[in-house]
Amino acid sequence: MRTSRTAAAVAVTLLVGGLATACNRGSTTASGSSAVAGKPAIGIDLPRADSDFWNSYAQYLRGDISSQGLNTLPISSSQNDITKLVANVQVFENTGAKAIVMAPQDTGAIASTLDQLAAKHIPVVSVDTRPDKGKVYMVVRADNRAYGTKACQFLGQQLHGKGKVAEFEGDLTSVNGRDRSEAFADCMKQNFPNIQVFPLTTNWDGAVASSKLQTLLAQNPDLNGVYMQAGGVFLQPTLALLQQKGLLKPAGTPGHITIISNDGIPQEFDAIRKGEIDATVSQPADLYAKYALFYAEAAAEGKTFQPGPTDHGSTIIQLPNGLEDQLPAPLVTKANVDDKSLWGNSVSN
Repeated sequence: MRTSRTAAAVAVTLLVGGLATACNRGSTTASGSSAVAGKPAIGIDLPRADSDFWNSYAQYLRGDISSQGLNTLPISSSQNDITKLVANVQVFENTGAKAIVMAPQDTGAIASTLDQLAAKHIPVVSVDTRPDKGKVYMVVRADNRAYGTKACQFLGQQLHGKGKVAEFEGDLTSVNGRDRSEAFADCMKQNFPNIQVFPLTTNWDGAVASSKLQTLLAQNPDLNGVYMQAGGVFLQPTLALLQQKGLLKPAGTPGHITIISNDGIPQEFDAIRKGEIDATVSQPADLYAKYALFYAEAAAEGKTFQPGPTDHGSTIIQLPNGLEDQLPAPLVTKANVDDKSLWGNSVSN
């Protein structure tokens, strides 16, 4: 009897030990690969799935997670809803996240959640959007004021300083929408006072933009320029409307409406090649994903960074509530649209 009990105890010990060893080899990531042993868990929330830009970002994220063998919790999506984002963050807290990557679309309403995470020593990397308040470890973002300024300068030069321009403003509760709108307005006022700008509030909604553009065209049939602050949501409904009204004329032909966008998605590049639009400012979706994961892992491991130039062609700046890595965002026109270094030429449609 004693021998049987001893043998059973040894068998149980070996089984438990085997299970413990298996668990310690690494946890399963969102992409299904096995994470390297000892890597901290990272929670990731995707902001929305109704934008080609954000879908490309998600595609890069999953590829980087898989190739690097990172330990990520199941990826959530807040669908442009701050309430869902807060709930998703709570799940990350409860399941052991050591760092969280998010892209809050309402940059004011996330402050209290950031404060709660800071109190629990869970660092946050914010992608593309800079929270108005609340501590962040790092914001991974391009200079969004530069987007508005580049769009203004391009349109001003193409229209020779005169004409009428529709501007699809993003959500003004978002720092990105505010930065792009304010910079565009400031540049137009200072440099091209003879261009009349019609700001159209859209809340990043393509259907709203199309409806307001249709009304504007009825009142101003001589409209000759459009600035779209997000091609991922505005491009297709805008082109469809212009096509319907017989106004989608190729660049360089009479009656062409000069259009510049922001995002740098493959669909914008195709539209530039066809002469349907003239330019876009390429937001680096690939670099957003790469450095969001880089900083999240660094934060979870207790690493720190200082303001100044980086080794990847950007500059880290000091914010009142953290740091921001400002990644480069080039202007893309027909002259450089086929540049292989642009992420929009490498990601699948």
